[in-house]
Amino acid sequence: MRFVLLGAAVAGLSWFAGAGQAGVPSGLPVPVLVLIAAVAGVAAWHARRAWWPLAAVGALAYVWLLMWPPLLIASYQAGRTLRGARHLVAYVAGCLVVCALPLAVGGPQQTPATGPGNALLMAVAVVGLPLALGMWTRARAEVLAAAKERAERLEREQVMRAEQARAQERARIAREMHDVVAHRVSLIVLHAGALELRTGDPEAAETAALIGGIGREALANLRDVLGVLRAPRHEPTDAALSPPPTLGDLDRLLDQSRALGIDVTRRDEGEPRPMEETVERTAYRVIQEALTNVHKHAGDAGTDVLIRYGEDELRVEVRNAAPPAPHAGEAVPGAGWGLVGLRERVELLGGTLRSSAQDGGGFLVSARIPT
Repeated sequence: MRFVLLGAAVAGLSWFAGAGQAGVPSGLPVPVLVLIAAVAGVAAWHARRAWWPLAAVGALAYVWLLMWPPLLIASYQAGRTLRGARHLVAYVAGCLVVCALPLAVGGPQQTPATGPGNALLMAVAVVGLPLALGMWTRARAEVLAAAKERAERLEREQVMRAEQARAQERARIAREMHDVVAHRVSLIVLHAGALELRTGDPEAAETAALIGGIGREALANLRDVLGVLRAPRHEPTDAALSPPPTLGDLDRLLDQSRALGIDVTRRDEGEPRPMEETVERTAYRVIQEALTNVHKHAGDAGTDVLIRYGEDELRVEVRNAAPPAPHAGEAVPGAGWGLVGLRERVELLGGTLRSSAQDGGGFLVSARIPT
């Protein structure tokens, strides 16, 4: 579109320049002027592919009619296109010859004011200035392109450095988790297995077997997490391929809590229906974290788990009663970030999570998750 407008402008200016240069009519028939202006416009439009046809038309029109618009545009395109001093010198020399020829040849457009001084002035105005402007425009475009390329290269290098630092940090965390957490959990599983074999109390043996099973499950989950941390980015791992727990696995989680002495009651309200995995997985994690907090802080207090299926949301409530008596022994340590992480997970889905103490010493964790 830009070169179409350029062709139209060159054709119009060529018509005015050829019809009456300096107020002196050319004496050419109107159809001839229209043809010359049309050829100049087409050559200017074609300059997006090759500028030399416009230069040829401009040279002929200038020598014959002192028609300057085609030669002016050709000089600008030459400044943007020509590479090397030799080509520029050859073009300037050719243009100087073209500007000097009207003094010797004469034509319909020659006027009494035409002379060496005017010829030099026209050469500067029609050839020199457009050529310099074209060279400056090309140099500016090259500088901007080089600056853009350099900025993109620096950005890529910065991203690569950030990725390397992230990978190193992930590898360090994976090593720490493997050397510390996995080792301690493995010891728990081994001691639970030894207790199951050596004890003569059936109830203690059952409890030891439960502890061993939970420990082995924790080791499997930890192995998946370590695989995610150690795997390169965007590379699928066993953790990504294995299905995460959802509400379909909730009964097994509740049975584990019941085996540890907590009286857990589950109630479902509304019509159960399949939902997106992210919704079910988030609801599962809310209940899991709430039961973990009950184990840590409320001992064997009775706990109610409510799952309410709404039309456009899923509500989950975990409410535990006050502990029946102060818990004796060492408290279970925790980082204190479980509910914070859950709140962020629920808010990412557009939901809300609320946790508050209840009258009488109980505690409530409630989540609303849009479906």
